[in-house]
Amino acid sequence: MSRKVKRVGVQNVLADLGLPDAEELTAKTILAKKINDILAVRGLTQMEAADLLAMPQPKISALRNYKLRGISLERLLQALTALGQRVEIVVRPSKRSAPAQIAVAA
Repeated sequence: MSRKVKRVGVQNVLADLGLPDAEELTAKTILAKKINDILAVRGLTQMEAADLLAMPQPKISALRNYKLRGISLERLLQALTALGQRVEIVVRPSKRSAPAQIAVAA
């Protein structure tokens, strides 16, 4: 008789995979998704997006394909403001029931 093992994740697939920068990559992915959604709605080409966001076209290509290791969180935040978005960062103490973490909502 085989025994099923229930695996419990931490609600972050990147952390489950053991990536040391999982929180940062998750934050970048959420911000990149928002940027990509805006670019798609506006129908911008990669060259047009590069001009608007003051980024080289290869970075836009990487962003569009979620290859985010070469793009800083700061750069993604600047891109959002260039797209007319308001970005808010809130820092508050963690509680015992909620561990210290980075959380992004877009």
